[in-house]
Amino acid sequence: MNAKSGAQPPAVSVIMPVLNEERHLREAVHAILRQEYAGAMEVVLALGPSADRTDEIAAELVRADPRVHTVPNPTGRTPAALNAAIKASRHPIVVRVDGHAALSPGYITTAVRLLEETGAMNVGGIMHAEGQNDWERAVAAAMTSKIGVGNAAFHTGGEPQRAETVYLGVFRREALEQQGGYNEEFIRAQDWELNFRIREAGGLIWFSPDLLVSYRPRPSVKALAKQYKDYGRWRHVVARYHEGSINLRYLAPPTALCAIAAGLVVGAALTPWGLVIPGGYLAAIVAGSVPAGKGLPLKARLQIPVALATMHMSWGWGFLTSPRSLARKVIASRRPAVLGETQEA
Repeated sequence: MNAKSGAQPPAVSVIMPVLNEERHLREAVHAILRQEYAGAMEVVLALGPSADRTDEIAAELVRADPRVHTVPNPTGRTPAALNAAIKASRHPIVVRVDGHAALSPGYITTAVRLLEETGAMNVGGIMHAEGQNDWERAVAAAMTSKIGVGNAAFHTGGEPQRAETVYLGVFRREALEQQGGYNEEFIRAQDWELNFRIREAGGLIWFSPDLLVSYRPRPSVKALAKQYKDYGRWRHVVARYHEGSINLRYLAPPTALCAIAAGLVVGAALTPWGLVIPGGYLAAIVAGSVPAGKGLPLKARLQIPVALATMHMSWGWGFLTSPRSLARKVIASRRPAVLGETQEA
C-alpha cells in the first residue's frame, strides 16, 4: 500500500451487511459514493432476508451506479454477511460500514492516510449517534454521554491512540485474509473478536477521533432494549472467551440491576430504606440527563432518562442471563491468531 503524495491511492472495497434497512440504506450508500477519494472504489452490499423494501432499494442503487453490487447472505447474520462481502470484494483496503451508518466527508481518505502513517492493520473512529426525531435524539444523547456508556473512546471521543477494538474499521485486506475473516459464531462482538486476533498476531489497531461515522439509533424502546440486551449477553461471552477482558465499566450495569432489584424487594418487604438504592439510581440518571441533553428540544430531554435506564438495565440483564452454553460453543470455535510474514509472536 502506498498513499504518499503523488502516488495513486490504493483502491478500496466498502463492505456493508444489510438486513431490514429500508429507512437508512440509501443514505448510507450515498454517503459512501460522495466520498472524494482519489482511488478506485467499489461497494459490496451483503443482503440478508429482509422483510421490508431493502432489496428493492439495493437493486435501485446497483442500477444507478456501477460501483455498487450485491452478494447474498441467506443466514442474515452480520459476521456471515461481512465474510461474504469480503470474499466478493477485490481491493487491498476494506472499509466496513453498516446499513444504518453514514461516513463523514473525507472518511476514507483520512483512514487510508492513517493506515500508512501508523502502520496499523485496522483504524477506526467515533460512532457519532444522531437522531431524526425526539426519541432518537434522546438515545443519541445517552449513547454519547459518559453516564450512558462510560469512557469508551469510540462513543465519547479521545486522543489518537492504540486500541483494543474500534467502531466498524478500515482494514488492510492482508490482515483479514491472514485471520480468515470474522468468526461467524460471534453474532455480536465479532469486531472485538477479530481485532483480538489481529492484535494477538502482532498487528496494531488504531483509534482516531478524525474518523467520524454518523449512526442512527434504534427507533423505539423495545428495539433499544433488544440491542442492549444483546450487547450485554455477548459481552459476557467475550469475558468468558478471553479472561482479563472485563473491567468495571462492563460490570456497572449488571451490578446496578442487581442492586436496584434488591432495593425494591427490601423496600417492599422489610423497610422503606431499601428504596434508597433505586431512588438514588433514578436521581443519578435524571441529573446526568441535564448536561447530556443540552441544546435538545424539551421532549427529547425528558426522554433521556428513559433511554439511559433502558440501556443500563437491558445490558445488565443480557450480561446476567448470558448462558454458559453459548460461551462454550463460541470458545470451541476459537481460531488461533495467524502470524503474517512480517509479524512475530
